[in-house]
Amino acid sequence: RASGSGREGKGVGVSLWPCPSPRSTFDVAVVGAGIVGLASARELLRRHPSLAFAVLEKEKELAHHQSGHNSGVIHSGIYYKPGSLKAKLCVQGAALCYEYCDQKGIPYKQCGKLIVAVEQDEIPRLKALYERGLQNNVRGLKLIGAKEIQAKEPFCRGLMALDSPYTGIVNYKQVAQSYAEDFQEAGGTILTDFEVTSMEMAKESSSESEVDTLNFLVFWFVFFPQGEEIYCQHIVTCAGLYSDRLSEISGCSPEPRIVPFRGDYLVLKPEKCYMVKGNIYPVPNPQFPFLGFHFTPRMDGSVWLGPNAVLAFKREGYRLFDFSIGDFLDAVMYSGLRKLVLRNLSYGLSEMYRACFLSAQVKQLQKFIPEVTINDVLRGPSGVRAQALDSDGNLVDDFVFDGGSGDTGSRILHVRNAPSPAATSSLAIAKMIADEVKRRFEL
Repeated sequence: RASGSGREGKGVGVSLWPCPSPRSTFDVAVVGAGIVGLASARELLRRHPSLAFAVLEKEKELAHHQSGHNSGVIHSGIYYKPGSLKAKLCVQGAALCYEYCDQKGIPYKQCGKLIVAVEQDEIPRLKALYERGLQNNVRGLKLIGAKEIQAKEPFCRGLMALDSPYTGIVNYKQVAQSYAEDFQEAGGTILTDFEVTSMEMAKESSSESEVDTLNFLVFWFVFFPQGEEIYCQHIVTCAGLYSDRLSEISGCSPEPRIVPFRGDYLVLKPEKCYMVKGNIYPVPNPQFPFLGFHFTPRMDGSVWLGPNAVLAFKREGYRLFDFSIGDFLDAVMYSGLRKLVLRNLSYGLSEMYRACFLSAQVKQLQKFIPEVTINDVLRGPSGVRAQALDSDGNLVDDFVFDGGSGDTGSRILHVRNAPSPAATSSLAIAKMIADEVKRRFEL
């Protein structure tokens, strides 16, 4: 059994057990301390308490990116293709999320959601969505008319709605922090301020023999010249916006590629939050790649409106003018993005227009709540979605897990795509990852 140092801080490298040096050693390292990485590390340690686990996070805090910038919705599983991992894991994950929050005393609100048809041509799609939700075993779904819509949401107007009472809201950063506490209390080690920049098999030299390749993987932390190394036997990456790059540096496939899309929210002014009681969503249009504007109440009592979806010029670019030449060129030179843009040119231009003009965003919101005016809203926070694309320009809609071959690739499991509803599904995803780790690595 390997042993962890318990150390947190800068300048740490990682490698594989057995290690003849006094450096820190672990059986399994999980790269990425977002909600999926933390849930997976927690589940792995629960199943294998005799092994040593580490979580490596490049930021100084946990759940800093997608897990800390999402809408906070506990999804019920309506939208997803029946039989897909998304559908299965969302329904299971929502139940597990509510159960976990109850056990830990984490506050949440089961405020429900209305998916509202405001045009006649949306009603057939709404009914199809209802049937899909039934196939996915979503609890409590029903179609309601205009009067019932107003009974639930007095300021909302619509012809028909799909009522999902099992949808809720929670602070996912708080949930992720709780996963981290569980992991550490069980003996796991979390190393923050640690960016993985390369992975390779370790080598050891001996006075009695030439350099031998040992059963190690090495992570080099390059920002500090005196950086240590950490050894481990296996790696699980849950790297979100950098999942493709970590896969590539490990010698595995760079596909699917990650293209970042920024979503900008508006917020209702505090004195206007009474207009929204639960989640209000549009009927998705299958011609467009993203969901559209919606109303999302938050645990702090605020109401978020949006988001839009525009190409981010930096993978962690939460502000309008955030820019990285490397990230920008990486995105625009990818054939998959060019094909996606050409197929959705009018939609993309509309999103860019709405991103610039507040009145255009408010116009979308007024379809559902006519009383909302431009004087009732403020610009709010933004998030960046790690959208996986294939080379044909198709959005990778489901979860993707893979590894590689050879000395390095065979010891790694990459969580390549964990899109929304990954936060809702985190505990269910963790169980699947733990099953896959056991199968691949024979733990």
